Amino acid sequence: MDGIRVASWSALLEVLYADSWNDGLGRFRSNFAFRGLEAPAEELLTGLMRLGDDQGELERHLLRNFRKYAYRDAVPSDSAWNWLALAQHHGLPTRLLDWTFSPFVALHFATERLPYFGEDAIIWCVDFIKVKRFLPLPLKETLQEEGADVFTAEMLDQVATSLKEFDRLASEPFVTFFEPPSLDERIVNQFALFSLMSSPTATLDDWAKGHPDLVRRVVIPHELKWEVRDKLDQANVTERVLYPGLDGLSRWLRRQYTPTRNLVVRPKPPRPMPKARSDTPDAAPGLRR
Repeated sequence: MDGIRVASWSALLEVLYADSWNDGLGRFRSNFAFRGLEAPAEELLTGLMRLGDDQGELERHLLRNFRKYAYRDAVPSDSAWNWLALAQHHGLPTRLLDWTFSPFVALHFATERLPYFGEDAIIWCVDFIKVKRFLPLPLKETLQEEGADVFTAEMLDQVATSLKEFDRLASEPFVTFFEPPSLDERIVNQFALFSLMSSPTATLDDWAKGHPDLVRRVVIPHELKWEVRDKLDQANVTERVLYPGLDGLSRWLRRQYTPTRNLVVRPKPPRPMPKARSDTPDAAPGLRR
């Protein structure tokens, strides 16, 4: 899927907010979930798939041992879906993929690490409202009864109490989205949700090829990354906000104070700018505190 290649900040915003007007609500409410990636490699492969073959066996052993060794009050209730969300949140390879309701949060993840600024970034957009049309009937009915567009862990538990039961709901692969419980501020601030495939070996990439009208792939040229990053920083979409605490603060400061001369790709302003006066030339403007 080649995708839409944007050439400017304004064109990027136009694509990300396209079709966000909701006639029924009379409001701008997008139906899309967003996933930002720093480079076009293994874009829609899950952490489980990156481990190699036999994902089904690996998934079973990983989740069993995660539940066994995690502290007992790690989840709000003893649900397979709470444990799966917690595992994904803390870096365990699972069949889940991370998404967000916020296009700006997705842009942050696409421009977070400076060493990737020599590569194009990717934003995937999936219409999670239309995805509901392709769900098995029990899942559709649960969403209708709740008047919801995406699942919670509790709602999934009403239909299937395990991944094995979930996978048996349909013979053809399907995808659904669910919001994790608010385990910590990071999940809340990142406006997070997960995609969930009906098999550990089913790929969202293959599913998307069969439903091209529900998916957009937006390509951000590497030349545009600096502008995107600087404007996100000014909008306070930073590590300090998305990773609350000292870890996020440290990540933010490390990125801000990394001298650009140490990078392969340096920022290229659209026009010559007067050099800012500073006692420490490598310090980021506005952060000399």
